[in-house]
Amino acid sequence: GWYAYDPGTNMIYFGTGNPAPWNETMRPGDNKWTMTIFGRDADTGQAHFGYQKTPHDEWDYAGVNVMMLSEQKDKDGKLRKLLTHPDRNGIVYTLDRTDGSLVSANKIDDTVNVFKSVDLKSGTPVRDPEYGTRMDHLAKDICPSAMGYHNQGHDSYDPKRQAFFMGINHICMDWEP
Repeated sequence: GWYAYDPGTNMIYFGTGNPAPWNETMRPGDNKWTMTIFGRDADTGQAHFGYQKTPHDEWDYAGVNVMMLSEQKDKDGKLRKLLTHPDRNGIVYTLDRTDGSLVSANKIDDTVNVFKSVDLKSGTPVRDPEYGTRMDHLAKDICPSAMGYHNQGHDSYDPKRQAFFMGINHICMDWEP
C-alpha cells in the first residue's frame, strides 16, 4: 500500500490490511492491528501510534490507501500537522499526525451504510447490523462493496484551497453466506 514520510516528525505513516479469513465468524474480536494507521519512527521503526479504523473488518476493506499530509488551522486558529486518509470503508479519517489522535471521521457520502457514524471519543465506527456479513444473514445493498468507496488510487491536497481531490467508487454489493 501507500505510505507517507514527514521529516518534521521523522515518522512514516502507513495502513495495514484486512484480517483473514474473510469468514468473520472464524476470527472473533477486533483483530487488533489490522485495518490500522500506524505512525512509526523512521530511524527505529518504533510505533508512536496505531489507530484502528475498522475493528473486526467483515467486508475486506483493506486499509492501505493513501496517507495525505497537510498543515491546517483548527477551530482555535492553531496550525496542526494532519494526516488525512480516505478509506475503502467509506470514511475519510483525519488524525493529528504527531500523536495519532482522531480529529474527524466523516462519510465520503450519504450512501455509506455499513456504519451509522464514527464515535469521535472512542474512534470506533457505529455499525448498522443490517449490513453485516454474519452467517445467518443475507445482506442486500451493502455500501461500500468490498472494492471500497476509495481504493488504492492516488489523491492530492491543494494547500492554497485547503481542498482534497480524490477518486471514489459508488459500488454496493449483496452478501450471501
